[in-house]
Amino acid sequence: MTDNQPWPTEIRLTSDRSTLAVSFEDGRRFELAAEYLRVLSPSAEVQGHSPEQRQIVGGKQNVTIATVDPVGNYAVRLGFDDGHNTGLFTWRYLYELGAGYAAKWDAYLADLERVGKSRA
Repeated sequence: MTDNQPWPTEIRLTSDRSTLAVSFEDGRRFELAAEYLRVLSPSAEVQGHSPEQRQIVGGKQNVTIATVDPVGNYAVRLGFDDGHNTGLFTWRYLYELGAGYAAKWDAYLADLERVGKSRA
């Protein structure tokens, strides 16, 4: 990590476009499912402009990643096959998603149940 910033050494999309594998210079490697990335997109459309505006996105179990475009030297813009492409995934956010996967995924599943939505 550079200046306490996570720095990726490799970003690779699987051939079926269902998983983004990200390796960091500290040796950590995360395999992030397209569904996970889509429902936790950092976009305003998903996150809102405040915690109260955050959307619980369901129905993305079969979403895939259509595009991975670099943004400067700090992020990638992921385009999904459902048309969503407005979130900038910074290196720090990708690292947080990987390191915090279990808690974030469990919270997402609980939120889905709470609002009566499903992954399908």
